[in-house]
Amino acid sequence: MEIHLPSLPMMEILSYLDAYSLLQVAQVNKNWNALASSDVLWRKLCQKRWLYCDMVTLQTWQEHAKSRAKPEDFTYKEIPVEFEFRAYASYISRHGLTRNGQRKSAVCMVTSTNRISTWDIHEGAMTWESPVQESYIELMTTLPEMHIAVTVDISSTIKLWDCHNRDALATKSMFSPCQILKAVFTKDGPIVLVGDTSGNLYIFRIPDLHLISRHNVFPYAIDELHCSPQNKWVLLIIRNPQVLTKVVYMSSLLRTSEFSDPVSTSLKFPLCQGVFWTPRREDRITLMSRNVPPRPAKFGTFDMKLEEIGNKVTVQGHLVASFSLQDYKERAEWMGVSEKDTIVCSTGSSLLLFNINGLRLQTFQYCPEQIFRLWVDPVHVIVTCNDGSLDIYAWEERSPLLRKCYRLQNRRYLLPSSFINNALCDDVSIIGVMISSPSSCYLMAYTLNS
Repeated sequence: MEIHLPSLPMMEILSYLDAYSLLQVAQVNKNWNALASSDVLWRKLCQKRWLYCDMVTLQTWQEHAKSRAKPEDFTYKEIPVEFEFRAYASYISRHGLTRNGQRKSAVCMVTSTNRISTWDIHEGAMTWESPVQESYIELMTTLPEMHIAVTVDISSTIKLWDCHNRDALATKSMFSPCQILKAVFTKDGPIVLVGDTSGNLYIFRIPDLHLISRHNVFPYAIDELHCSPQNKWVLLIIRNPQVLTKVVYMSSLLRTSEFSDPVSTSLKFPLCQGVFWTPRREDRITLMSRNVPPRPAKFGTFDMKLEEIGNKVTVQGHLVASFSLQDYKERAEWMGVSEKDTIVCSTGSSLLLFNINGLRLQTFQYCPEQIFRLWVDPVHVIVTCNDGSLDIYAWEERSPLLRKCYRLQNRRYLLPSSFINNALCDDVSIIGVMISSPSSCYLMAYTLNS
């Protein structure tokens, strides 16, 4: 007689097993084999032995195949989105080389029609849809490792979805409106970080949304939240020139029996506009300040370090390099950093590369099109332009420079007011939400052919 338990409780049970026990469980039946072969379980075991397991597996052969591809090597799909400027998308599962051989890219989308849905972008087909919700969904985050989505509506109700069942797996009501939402996989397990309009930071456990901790970190609303590559640090931003950016040690938020208060520090870098953690360097972060004439944009790179003074753990942020964009009249808008500490930033008409001390390394000019946004990861830089095209660049392996790979042209006529709301990529696909008019938008999906 076979025992059938829901997948999430089973995953929780299996997470306590070692590698040898997981291999034994995988031999029970097909269902248990699929669960025991989950990347989530094996990633956790790898992280105990190799810190950068996630980052090593990120650079698979598929990613480099995408860098060497040509526009004709992609299949193009359009997925209609029902309404306006609130639409955006996140990966709910990523195509990749997994232990069980499954390779699939899927996205989760939310629209102002009060529901979320998942789509197989290879087929351009919807695979799941939630019921229509009573309140508008304002925020969404996904955890692709567990095929989970988390939403917050205008009534400040948090819901966790497995994107298979009709109803939410867990629900939590908040007292203050939510401002920021982020799901991450830490060494202590999967969590959701929530920032509200009163400056409180909440940590909830996945999948039951049990409250782990709550701390007031700012006097005002938390505007941005950025986790380091392995989620050791959490950087919090508030758009107030009188309040400095704060970095918090993640374990102090999760292990409440060890830490009575969050271990944090403030970085002396006012007017922060852009943030990027250096890939594969867990403790390094680069900040970009806002342009406030006559002061130009400024970049500062900090190294975070834990220090023990007696029985107390503290964290310090050490400034290792900084520079200003003195010679550029255009405003710096978006930025990112490579694993070789190359800073890439965009103005409306230029893509600029610097080292962390301000030495200019490379320039790519844009005319007549304008740069709208940047997507930066350890392998690629994707530039979205105002004409709907996507320029794909790849980081050189033996130098700090970028190599331009190809351009993916927009496939339809666009109105002058059209723009790409966000662009994302995994190892074999590139997606972007195109806002073509105030009442029309669609998801562009480019998938690399096998």
